[in-house]
Amino acid sequence: MIVPDISQDAVAVADHYDALDPVYRRVWGDHVHHGLWATGRESPGEAVEALADTVGGRLRLVPGQACVDIGCGYGATARRLAVARGVSVTGFTLSTEQARYAAAHPVADVDIQVRDWLANGLADASVDAAWAIESSEHMVDKPGFFAEAHRVLTPGGCLVVCAWLAETDAGGWKVRHLLEPICREGRLPSMGTRGEYEAMATAAGFTVTGYEDVSRRVARTWWVCAGRLLKALLVDGETRHVALGARNRGAVLSIPRMILAYRTGAMRYGIFTLQKGATDREPRRAG
Repeated sequence: MIVPDISQDAVAVADHYDALDPVYRRVWGDHVHHGLWATGRESPGEAVEALADTVGGRLRLVPGQACVDIGCGYGATARRLAVARGVSVTGFTLSTEQARYAAAHPVADVDIQVRDWLANGLADASVDAAWAIESSEHMVDKPGFFAEAHRVLTPGGCLVVCAWLAETDAGGWKVRHLLEPICREGRLPSMGTRGEYEAMATAAGFTVTGYEDVSRRVARTWWVCAGRLLKALLVDGETRHVALGARNRGAVLSIPRMILAYRTGAMRYGIFTLQKGATDREPRRAG
């Protein structure tokens, strides 16, 4: 597990997204996650929707299901899957600014809450499906993240996790100059490997039913972000003020690090499909 030299917690994560809210909306858009390119001809908007649709497909969502979006950001993925799949979604975010934006773009059967997933308040076995797109990285207690998902899922329920992952056995300059700074600048308490994620999921009671490394198909995202940020810095004073201020400058520096981390293989992007046992009626609890 890669751990930054400055500890991060939920308060730091919330502050990061609240402070950088206008920049994230300009650079990342509503979805705040990577795009997934299949042909390379897709627009960035089509690519981010393709990742959301991939998650929905792997969960095999059907109308009427109750779902949870863990770390929902601005709620765009929750809204898309609720409309396209006919499901109800409860989304959790730490950011009041993200929740405020989501509230201004309401969709039926989507409820966005400002609440820590590790204290989500959901009842045992109350959710049919759950997903976490690039949010598990922000969890201080990653075993607790998996344990809570297992607890709230109904028997047979599925969890899909899209995660930034460290290269197995990464060391030396890759850790010092890429992975550790990415964790620090991005407010990640830690970054795990594929093996560590699968071990934590299994310990929580899940069966790993699928895994795909899509690093090559998502890496283009950071070139898109770099171009959007450069344009915004040139034409928008608010972006310059927020992004280049002392508090947030590190987030800007992370973009070239991310490009290099993908190029060198130091960082991977994985999609896990996990299932709770159909006969597992005693949800395991965090801790």
